[in-house]
Amino acid sequence: MPKSLYISRKQELPLKGDSTSLFLQVIISIAVFIFAITLSGVLSVNTMLYNWNRSILGSLTVQIMPVNDTNKEKAAAQTLAHQEKAVEFLQNVDGIIKVTPLTDEQLKQLIQPWLGDGVNLDSLPIPRIIDVKLAPDAEINFVDLAQKLAQTSSQASVDNHKLWLSKLIRFADGLKLIASTVLFLVTIITSGAIFYTTRMSLGLHRNIIEILHIMGAKDTYVAQQYGKRMAFLGFCGGCLGLFFAVPVIFFISSLAVQIEGGIISEASLSFGDWITIFSLPLFSMFIAMLTAYYTVKRTLQKML
Repeated sequence: MPKSLYISRKQELPLKGDSTSLFLQVIISIAVFIFAITLSGVLSVNTMLYNWNRSILGSLTVQIMPVNDTNKEKAAAQTLAHQEKAVEFLQNVDGIIKVTPLTDEQLKQLIQPWLGDGVNLDSLPIPRIIDVKLAPDAEINFVDLAQKLAQTSSQASVDNHKLWLSKLIRFADGLKLIASTVLFLVTIITSGAIFYTTRMSLGLHRNIIEILHIMGAKDTYVAQQYGKRMAFLGFCGGCLGLFFAVPVIFFISSLAVQIEGGIISEASLSFGDWITIFSLPLFSMFIAMLTAYYTVKRTLQKML
């Protein structure tokens, strides 16, 4: 008998037929859609920054300017001689673990996108490039390194990427700040919509709630009913929003992969990032449940 009474009490508040349910579900779906896309952007930027720090900050580039001479073969031979001097010097520097001169084919592939297919690269004085890998704990004085390298080879110069990388990092941090602000605003707006929808529903069912109080029901019981109902709507709305967001995320990712140079294509999502994104329906369920529960409790304290 007590069990049947417990089941019947679940139907005392007609929340399933509430006219505000559809509105709230649509609002949560849109919020999760925006949240998922923005969150994927934040996580992608984090991955991009990590990849930059790992690959770029752990390396430097040495450029050997081509020697000017009317005899192209002689100029090319002198340029290669400067490259060999620079390679020999760099291999003896503490903190440098690998020195790799780029081949002619690799140099052509680097320059080709900038000059186009109609240019004969063999006729151009192309600088030689040396890729230098640093040890993870390397402490190198780049100013001193550049001076000593210039003494070894007058055609050599060092680029440790710090100047332009710092600008890219500031740009990425700005994007993260904007995205985080969007996430915060979406959460606040969604919570506000749940708050006012719950208040509206309480007004619609005021008479039933008063009867329940007369029968001995406490505010906690009513709040639990609203919390469970809003949790269900939050989860369903979150799943619907995520259902439309995932294809958009894949589409944006496919566009990023097509960008030449590898800068934006470094912004990828890991397995853990996808788990975070797919957990958004649980997050929306949790937010909806808590917001509705505490809204009902505070409202009933003032209403009755």
